[in-house]
Amino acid sequence: MMAQYLDLKAQYPNALLFYRMGDFYEMFFDDAIAGAAALDIALTKRGKHEGNDIAMCGVPIHASEGYLHTLIKKGFRVAVCEQMESPTEAKKRGYKAIVRRDVVRLVTPGTLTEDSLLDARKHNYLAAFSEVRDQAALAWVDISTGALHVIETNATRLGPEMARLMPSELVVSESNIEDYFELETDFGLSLTPLSRASFDSSAAEQRILALFKVGSLDAFGAFTRAEISALGAIIDYLEITQKGKLPLLRAPQKETTGGTVQIDAATRRNLEITQSMSGGREGSLLSAVDRTLTAGGGRLLTRRLSAPSTDLKTIHARQDAVSFTLENGAVADSIREALRRTPDLDRALSRLSLERGGPRDLAAIRNGLNQAEQIGKSLPSTLPELLQVAADAFKNHTALIDLLEQALVAEPPLLARDGGFIAPGYNEDLDEARKLRDEGRSVIAALQAEYIETAGISALKIKHNNVLGYFIETTAAHADKMLAAPLSEKFIHRQTTANQVRFTTLELSEMETKILNAGGRALEIEKRLYSCLTQSILAESGPIGNAASALSEFDLSLSFADLAKGENWCKPVVDNSRCFEVVAGRHPVVERALRKQSGAPFVANDCQLTTQADGAQIWLLTGPNMAGKSTFLRQNALIALLAQVGSFVPADSVKIGLVSQIFSRVGASDDLARGRSTFMVEMVETAAILNQADDRALVILDEIGRGTATYDGLSIAWATLEHLHDANKCRALFATHYHEMTALSDKLKGVENATVTVKEWEGDVIFLHEVKKGAADRSYGVQVAKLAGLPESVVNRARVVLDALEKGEREGGKQRAFIDDLPLFSIQPTPPPVVQNSSEIEEALADIHPDEMTPREALQALYSLKEKARPS
Repeated sequence: MMAQYLDLKAQYPNALLFYRMGDFYEMFFDDAIAGAAALDIALTKRGKHEGNDIAMCGVPIHASEGYLHTLIKKGFRVAVCEQMESPTEAKKRGYKAIVRRDVVRLVTPGTLTEDSLLDARKHNYLAAFSEVRDQAALAWVDISTGALHVIETNATRLGPEMARLMPSELVVSESNIEDYFELETDFGLSLTPLSRASFDSSAAEQRILALFKVGSLDAFGAFTRAEISALGAIIDYLEITQKGKLPLLRAPQKETTGGTVQIDAATRRNLEITQSMSGGREGSLLSAVDRTLTAGGGRLLTRRLSAPSTDLKTIHARQDAVSFTLENGAVADSIREALRRTPDLDRALSRLSLERGGPRDLAAIRNGLNQAEQIGKSLPSTLPELLQVAADAFKNHTALIDLLEQALVAEPPLLARDGGFIAPGYNEDLDEARKLRDEGRSVIAALQAEYIETAGISALKIKHNNVLGYFIETTAAHADKMLAAPLSEKFIHRQTTANQVRFTTLELSEMETKILNAGGRALEIEKRLYSCLTQSILAESGPIGNAASALSEFDLSLSFADLAKGENWCKPVVDNSRCFEVVAGRHPVVERALRKQSGAPFVANDCQLTTQADGAQIWLLTGPNMAGKSTFLRQNALIALLAQVGSFVPADSVKIGLVSQIFSRVGASDDLARGRSTFMVEMVETAAILNQADDRALVILDEIGRGTATYDGLSIAWATLEHLHDANKCRALFATHYHEMTALSDKLKGVENATVTVKEWEGDVIFLHEVKKGAADRSYGVQVAKLAGLPESVVNRARVVLDALEKGEREGGKQRAFIDDLPLFSIQPTPPPVVQNSSEIEEALADIHPDEMTPREALQALYSLKEKARPS
């Protein structure tokens, strides 16, 4: 057995080998040591190899998926080795023959299909990047849904594409894998080398043609050699990992560069589009807007938020679909109710194609198509174009639905080997086998009654023992009658005892065989029918996939409508201008959090960048920390993003000219892995913006230059703003604490000053969160420090130093002299709080209990308070 193990392990040196032994997957040698540590299970030993103990650990088959999930998350690959025959079959080859085993699947991060290992509302992409001479392309596939895509790109654009797709695994050529190690760190993906032969474009083309059974790729579109190479590499990798059982892949869809808004990794992180800064889903834009009811709808929402469209026709079509569902509330409610009962068609179909499915996947196809058909029947005759195309995919599934309705029980078991999923009355042979299995005694009793009538012997009995099996028994007195013609032709003599004579019949012998084998036969029939039903479904995989996509499209349109109605969002005007006008805009995530935590309303703000036909449109935003500058910046970027997704947006009214790129430099963080300080990270991200932003970009920058000396930071921020205005000529929101920069609004025609307002009261600062035109006169940093809880002595000292610095600035830059004259810092005890005597009005208010007052008493109390407030 160990020789067999070592032979198989040699074929998969870079994977843990799950070696099937009865009801366990066992691991040996170094695999066992690594597996036991990763899974926190016991490490044992069994036998010896070359004089040393063999390390061993194992996991039970029934719980293996959970252990697989843990290993994959920790970066392992797992080769699953199954028993290809039973021990009984093995012994036919010889007493010492061992069970034949083979690896049936290589489990990697990008090739998972099990529900328990996947997030139902998130794609699990496997990607491949290929470079052919001066061309490059990226292909990606989600084998759990079959969606296959490819885009022409380059090495520079690979990072942003990884940020958009967030694949679990990236396949690259082994010849230059070192060029991509950085991606593994940046995006937490698994980097997999593949031989150069896998990327050969000629061989790749043949793989694609063979997979889709076509003679030319022209039917799918015009592909470059790099795109063909990337697609072929993915197919080759799937053949390796799935051991020849390829998933059901849809025809490759070619995406074009520029068809979606360009959003780099830093911007996605700063805007928290699909995940928050902490790494989870909660707190992200996705969590705030997700009202989809199906897994497919949730995945479609994630795709749309990750890649907003830049095509006006597409955006308007999506908006029309949302408007239609808003205007037809009754229809929308009935469809949403049907969607709640709709299973995940895509993933059920994929599991069936990979032979990893079960009876519940058959039922999922049946139920999903049934809901699609019901939705189709409930739709009005006139629909927006997008929904009409989707609705057409709900038709022509009646035959398959009827087949599955007749064949399957309402609630099938999880596994086909458990049986019991085929409905009674569907197959006569199965019904007979089940009857014999479940009602063997009554079948024998019925046969006994038939024989009594035929022989005319009331004492005749059918009995059973372990030697003869089933037999007919009668007394010696009646035996002569059965031994004589014509009964002797039917009843065959088997045994004579002292007082009884025993017979059998061909019918009884056949019935005995059937009864004894009924359970196994019923299961075999069900497995055969399962295979037939699976083939019937796979034969309709294209229409089923279209129906799944259509259900997701309806789900997303309805969820956007529900969101717009529930949150009072407006339909944005998106056109080809350079306009950016937001009236009473709100941050969708912050507004939701405020309502959830305290019920406080969100303060809405306008953002109207001055329209310049051929120049920049920039707001220079000043104001104190904690006043809401960063929120204001982010909310406008998110409003633009949502508008081009096709959603309604959180504002009273919005008009936006197409945005080609969204760039964000908000927040501070370092990159210790690469030895970058916070300031260096900020400069790298700012450089990317200045080098890439075009005149249709939307840029939001917050506190550029704060991580270095004051004058260095000011000069960098100043030059950055000038470059955005003169060179990039884009729309931008630029927040800063360098009040000196407000002078730029007089020099640059596309720059306007805006500020977030606050009020100061008795030394404290009150944030109003309102944005208005103009410039802030100060940053209120000391007041914010006090709010944060700094010791009173530190706050007081800060005020003294600040006053000295400001005085020196006013008197010609003599800060140093004033600082030298300051007394040394000394810790003073915190003064006790000043106890203020309560006023007559406060005492009167304390005695008033509004809940207990009548309207007349309340009015009288108000007059009384007004009288007390008059000056004496």
